[in-house]
Amino acid sequence: MVNAMLLHAKLNFNLWGEALLTACYILNRIPMKKNEISPYQLWKGRKPNIVCICRLCLNSKAYRLLDLESNVIIESKEVEFFENLLSDSNSQVPTSVGESQEETPSKVVEQPIVPRKSQRARKEKVLGSDEIDSQRISFYLVEGNREDIIRKIPIVLQIEEDPKTYKEAMASRDVAFWKEAINDEMDSIMSNQTWELVDLPPGSKPIGCKWVFRRKYHTDGMIQTFKARLVAKGFKQREGIDYFDTYAPVARTTSIRILFALASIHNLFVHQMDVKTAFLNRDLNEEVYMEQPEGFVLLGNENKVCKLVRSLYGLKQAPKQWHEKFDHAIFSDGFRHNNVDKCLYSKTCDDYMVIMCLYVDDMLILSDDMRGIIETKRFLSSTFKMKDLGEVDTILGIKVKRNSGGYALNQTHYIEKVVSKFSHLKIKDTNTPFDSSIKLEKNDGRSVAQLEYASAIGSLMYAAQCTRADISFAVSKLSRFTSNPSVEHWKTIGRVLGYLKNTKELSLQYSKFPAIIEGYSDASWISSVGDNLSTTGWVFTLGGGAVSWGSKKQTCISHSTMEAEFIALAATGKEAEWLKDLMMDIPFTTNNVSTVSIHCDSQATLARAYSGVYNGKSRHISIRHEYVRQLIQNGIISISFVRSSGNLADPFTKPLTRDLVRITSRGMRLKLLK
Repeated sequence: MVNAMLLHAKLNFNLWGEALLTACYILNRIPMKKNEISPYQLWKGRKPNIVCICRLCLNSKAYRLLDLESNVIIESKEVEFFENLLSDSNSQVPTSVGESQEETPSKVVEQPIVPRKSQRARKEKVLGSDEIDSQRISFYLVEGNREDIIRKIPIVLQIEEDPKTYKEAMASRDVAFWKEAINDEMDSIMSNQTWELVDLPPGSKPIGCKWVFRRKYHTDGMIQTFKARLVAKGFKQREGIDYFDTYAPVARTTSIRILFALASIHNLFVHQMDVKTAFLNRDLNEEVYMEQPEGFVLLGNENKVCKLVRSLYGLKQAPKQWHEKFDHAIFSDGFRHNNVDKCLYSKTCDDYMVIMCLYVDDMLILSDDMRGIIETKRFLSSTFKMKDLGEVDTILGIKVKRNSGGYALNQTHYIEKVVSKFSHLKIKDTNTPFDSSIKLEKNDGRSVAQLEYASAIGSLMYAAQCTRADISFAVSKLSRFTSNPSVEHWKTIGRVLGYLKNTKELSLQYSKFPAIIEGYSDASWISSVGDNLSTTGWVFTLGGGAVSWGSKKQTCISHSTMEAEFIALAATGKEAEWLKDLMMDIPFTTNNVSTVSIHCDSQATLARAYSGVYNGKSRHISIRHEYVRQLIQNGIISISFVRSSGNLADPFTKPLTRDLVRITSRGMRLKLLK
């Protein structure tokens, strides 16, 4: 058995001892023929929990793994198995397994590869009476030369946290990769002449700096690159001395979704670029002194400090200065920014139009002609150090897919990571994100894992803000208890995670039609227990898919359903005005933005909106009443009635049944990608 394991794994025989212990580990957990009980059960008095075939450490509950690069055996408690990557179904598998061939002078006759009798995956053999989840354990016969196996089939991946300090990076098993990333960062810093070594002036105090390490992953979970970033400890800066104004705009995710909807409608090309060391590109106006970075303290100059000449990551003013530098450069090429979202830029030429969206150092480039994209890339590469990522694949952790119908966005991999992070909650698949029979109330007792609860809310909120509009109400509701969560709140968190796990493949899809913005408004009267406040919900669609949505607790008490609906209508109208102004300043839609139609399921609210008569009994909504009337009179919005069953804003104000969740999700084009 030991020799067979070594031959099958193509391992050197100096690992014979490891194979022997692994064989013993397996045999002790296999039922004996005599009484069908394993030695483990006879000794421990309980059945073994068989979940993998990697040998555990004898003295600790950890796995022993062989690092194929360093040829070192390491131990880890956290190991993830990629069962879906083990089988290479497209390649033919030879019948011989690792047979060594002696070199002879005689002519070698190549034998044809004989295919297996069956192409079906073999069933796992169940050991004992333990239940084994076939979805989590899959055994395949892996064959071929060792280099091909390492290249094609990453069998086991050790999950190691990103280093938090420079010393941790140097002690990491991936030290070679971290060193390369650090050297790349320092090369960029030195080539930009970011600082100069000087003696610290009297009365000045240097700020510190630290290394930040992060592995960047592909959407399939495999490591893409190792990133090292030198960051100044900007929290030690003093306002009015070494920094002043700090504001820098950031593109809204709504703007990004609108761009993909427009790309689907107008059949636009969408490419992506990344700015290398974006924050190092602008000269620094203030005098800022920084300690020398760890690992790069110059011998003989240990007492000197870095006088920053250019901006650096972590400085309070760094984002503002980078954005000003980018604006100055892009305006010189004929671009102009959008009046509503300052991170959107557009340029109109004789034969093509270009739209650009900047999100810190990531950018999307859209055009109806590849010449526009090529010319824009050429200009950017001549001005900044850029990385051309080609046709967009992933933006802000959102997977982008293009088909004949348009673009689709999903966060499958992100959801898998979040579910895995909170797997200790014993997450079960559910068909709805929120149980309508549960009334969440404020916790007056002791807080239950408050910091972890806040982390869970943040993780769910990112999914809700990017592509998963269907969990917006649940996340909004749960976020109200972040300061003091209870066990009941944690159970609801687990339910939302179970729903995401069950529906992780859903994609937000856009197509050519309809090419207009439509809105839906709804409210749930006194939905908040304790403070008697109602909930506002809205959603807007473009190209058939949702581009903007929200679920918020109202800030004033409404005395009736009509008043709650009217407050919601005012909030929806405000978003409609923003969307129309945004679209009016985009070249492809400048002359095609019509009045935004908003659908509401309250006849009384419609009557009040179009009525010029003001009822003094509703003074607390008088400003909203006048605002909605002005939007209607100025042709920005129009309001029409829709039945509750057809109101897509319904899931943003209350929990729905399984069928209604599916119907409203399909109405927002949140569905499986065909």
